Amino acid sequence: MSFDESRLNELQSAMREKMASNKEIADSFKIEDGTVVVSAEQKSAFDRNMSDIKEIKGLIEGLEEMKSAEQWGSQPAGESVASAVDAWASTAGSLAGYSAKTLGEAFLDSAEFKALDGGRNGANMPSPFTIARADLTSGQYGQKDVYSALPTGTPGAFGTIQRDAMVVPPMRTRRVRDLFPVRTTTAAVIEYFRMIGFTTPGTTANNAASTVAERNGAAFASKPQSSMVFEGHQAPVRTLAHWEAAHRNVLADEPQLRSIIDNELLYGLRLQEDYQILEGDGTGENLLGVLNTSGVQTYDWSSGGTSPVPDTKADAIRRAATLAFLAYYEPTGVVLHPNDWEDIELTKDTNGQYLVAVSVALGGEPRIWRMPVVDTPAMPEGTALVGAFGTGAQLYDREQATIRISEQHADFFVRNAIVVLAEERLALAVKRPESFVSVTFDNEPGA
Repeated sequence: MSFDESRLNELQSAMREKMASNKEIADSFKIEDGTVVVSAEQKSAFDRNMSDIKEIKGLIEGLEEMKSAEQWGSQPAGESVASAVDAWASTAGSLAGYSAKTLGEAFLDSAEFKALDGGRNGANMPSPFTIARADLTSGQYGQKDVYSALPTGTPGAFGTIQRDAMVVPPMRTRRVRDLFPVRTTTAAVIEYFRMIGFTTPGTTANNAASTVAERNGAAFASKPQSSMVFEGHQAPVRTLAHWEAAHRNVLADEPQLRSIIDNELLYGLRLQEDYQILEGDGTGENLLGVLNTSGVQTYDWSSGGTSPVPDTKADAIRRAATLAFLAYYEPTGVVLHPNDWEDIELTKDTNGQYLVAVSVALGGEPRIWRMPVVDTPAMPEGTALVGAFGTGAQLYDREQATIRISEQHADFFVRNAIVVLAEERLALAVKRPESFVSVTFDNEPGA
C-alpha cells in the first residue's frame, strides 16, 4: 500500500499534544467568587491551540479520505453500472415483446409519420404524434424531473448558505503607552516627590552653587548653601473597565462572535487609556493626565515670529523641544493629532519640495527632529505634547487588561446569559512636569 501511514500517525500525535496543552491551560483558569478569570496571555494561547487543533483535524480527515479512496481504487474491476442498466433494459424489452426505442425512432415508426408516405401525401400529418403519459412516467421515452417546482416551507430554495466573516472596524495602531517604559506595581497608591526650584546656577536662590576662594582673609572661605524644595504627591491606581452581555448559546454557536467581543472590549480599554494619560483631570476615579498637570511648560505657535520666514508647525515642535532641553531633560517623543501631523508631513518650500519627514514618505519610521511621533485622535486637534516620556513621567501597571466571564449578574443565570467584562488597573505619576511642553497650534504665526 502506497498510503503514508507515518504521516497520519504524526498528525494524530500532534493533535493529542495540542489537546493536552489546552487542557493544562484550562486547568490553570482561576475561579474567584464563581467567576472564571482568564488572562490575555492564557486566552491567546488557548485560542492559538484551538486554531491548530482545527487545522490538524482537517488534515487528518483529508488523509483518511485519501486512504479510503486508495483502498476502493485497489479493488478488482467489476461490471459497470451502465452495463448492468443496458443489460436490464434489453432483457426487460425482450420480455415485454419489444425493444427499447428512442423518441426519434418511435416517431419514425408511428402511424402518423407513415401516413405522409414519404411526402407524397403532403407535409401535414393527418393527426399529431403523441406519447402516452404511461410511457413518460415509466421511463420508456424520458425521465421525470425530480421536482416540478421549488419546494414550499423552510428552506424554500435549493443550495447551501455561505456565511462570510464579519468585518470589524480597524483598530488604532499608535498608542501613547508606546512612549513609556512601563513598570509594574503591587501597590494601590504610588507616592513620589517632585523637586522644584533647583535650576540653572545664578537664576534662582535655590541653586546657590558658585566659585569659592580658599581663604577669606585670615579665615577659610564659607561655601554658599542651596535649598532644595520637595513636594510630596500621590498617584492612585485607577480602574478602567466595561462589559457586554451575551447569550450563552450565541457564543457557543458562533465562536467568532466571542472573539470579536473580547477584542473590542480590550480595544475600548486602550482607547480610554490613551485619553486618560493625556487628558485625565485627576478628579473622581480619573488619572491626572500630563496635559492637566501643573508645571507643564507651554509654547504658542505664534510666538515663533514671522521674520524672515514664518514658522511652521514643525518649527514649533523644535522650539518646544528646546524648552525641554533647557529644563535639562531630553525629549523622547511627540504626541499630536493626525490632522496636525498631516500638516507637518505635507509642508513644502516654494519649489514644492517637502521640508520635513522625507523618510516617512518613503516608508520610514515616523520621526521629527529625531523624536518618534505618535499621531492619535486621543490628542485634541491643535495641540501637541513634547516631552521626556519615561523620565519625566512613569506609567505603572497594577493589573494588565484581562477578560472575565460570569453569569452571576441580575437574573442572567435563569436567562442563560453571561457577562463578558474587560478590566485593567494602572497609575500615572508625572514626576517632572517641566520636562513636558504643551504646544498650541490654534494661532497663525504672527497673529
